[in-house]
Amino acid sequence: MLDVTDPLRAPPRQPVFNIPGIVATLAVAMLAIQFVREYILDDSANIEVLGLFAFVPGRYDPTAPFHLPGGIGAEIWTFVTYAFLHANWVHVGVNMIWMLAFATPVARRFGTARFLAFFCVTAAVGAAAHLVTHADAMVPMIGASASVSGLMAAAVRFAFAPGASLSARRGIHADQMPAQSLGEAFRDVRVLAFVGVWVGVNLLFGLGVSMPGAEDADVAWQAHMGGFFAGLLLFSLFDPVPRRLRHEKAAG
Repeated sequence: MLDVTDPLRAPPRQPVFNIPGIVATLAVAMLAIQFVREYILDDSANIEVLGLFAFVPGRYDPTAPFHLPGGIGAEIWTFVTYAFLHANWVHVGVNMIWMLAFATPVARRFGTARFLAFFCVTAAVGAAAHLVTHADAMVPMIGASASVSGLMAAAVRFAFAPGASLSARRGIHADQMPAQSLGEAFRDVRVLAFVGVWVGVNLLFGLGVSMPGAEDADVAWQAHMGGFFAGLLLFSLFDPVPRRLRHEKAAG
């Protein structure tokens, strides 16, 4: 007989498409928006959508020669709504693949409300990082990459913890294992390697390397960095799983 109370025993098989409802809802919403923009709206309507919902740093420049639609409301909501718009099907597809991979364990751990709040916060920090580095730009920034980056960072905070999905012994409740503290994370070679590779890839974007779906546009790598480090540093504010006690850490 198996002891079902043992958190480190081999987990049962999971359905291949065991995606939390909130993650599926976000993915469907982004795909539906892309479909409407691609096949239903004309060019002028698409420009109007970008003016209302894309993140445009020049919107906040009081000396700009013209004003974008939406007023003060758009100055607030575009910090998040830009994440639901994409340049083309390749762009949205790439973001969906990464989002499904990393958002799934985070959503299982956080629950719907915390997950949505985390998604919005990392999107907003990504937009703020872009604003700081592109203060007067009138080119719209779109795409879920900043939030996806934040979700990647959040997953890293608990994926290598004892009993978690990337630990030596995956537990039956891998997504609910107590996370590493920030200090532990920055002492973990696996976490440092992941962060190092991720930062290196984004620095390549900064040097002009393009990503799939964005060959004709600059990659907003500063927004990626903002979202990622927001996810890494703010994870504990959203995490509902209690921290391990010190003697439990030593025993693990």
